[in-house]
Amino acid sequence: MLQHRTVGDLMTRSVVRVQRGTLFTEIVHVLQEHDITAVPVVDAEDRPVGVVSEADLLAKASRRPDPHDGPGARANAPGAGNGTGAKHEATTAEGLMTSPAVCARPDWSVVEAARTMEEHRVKRLPVVDDTGRLVGLVSRGDLLRVFLRTDRAIREEIIEDVLVRTLRQPPSAVGVEVNHGQVRLSGSVRRASLIPVLVQLCQSVDGVVSVDHQLAAETDDTGDEPSGS
Repeated sequence: MLQHRTVGDLMTRSVVRVQRGTLFTEIVHVLQEHDITAVPVVDAEDRPVGVVSEADLLAKASRRPDPHDGPGARANAPGAGNGTGAKHEATTAEGLMTSPAVCARPDWSVVEAARTMEEHRVKRLPVVDDTGRLVGLVSRGDLLRVFLRTDRAIREEIIEDVLVRTLRQPPSAVGVEVNHGQVRLSGSVRRASLIPVLVQLCQSVDGVVSVDHQLAAETDDTGDEPSGS
């Protein structure tokens, strides 16, 4: 059976967090001290309620008076008077954070986490358990670690798990070459219908970047059913 690394395998477990009432300057110190760019905001039960990032903090900083601006420049600045003032005037994490927090679960696949990040345009996801409590944090960089696998490890998984255990194909029938995560398949399988299945299974192997093939089939079982007249 194919085994894929999950969010729980890749996430950072020792997560720095702040409370709703953490002050602006305290958040800045936390980010600097731990060399991070964002931090989850949790409630009294350690459940994420939002995330404060450097972008959130800079959004407030951008509303400060600029000594080079003339009188009234701040009032005419982009965003003035459009309802964003509350966040710009905030001094604690509760007012500064982006909420609600978009969270992941430890059993999510890399694909599921990546799609969620893309959909919500975020760079990281707090990871919560069944009770909603914070248990980790997964970033874009964490997800990309699956592509650090060696070509040899990828090839072995394709041969042993995909071909032999899952598809019951003799390993000598299909040639598997892997170069920098790019898989090339050659040879033949028993039935033509297995070719797209084999390609899809190879694409799902951790570390695979692309799959190309020149596969033949001993039997073509993909023909259309004869139509009645």
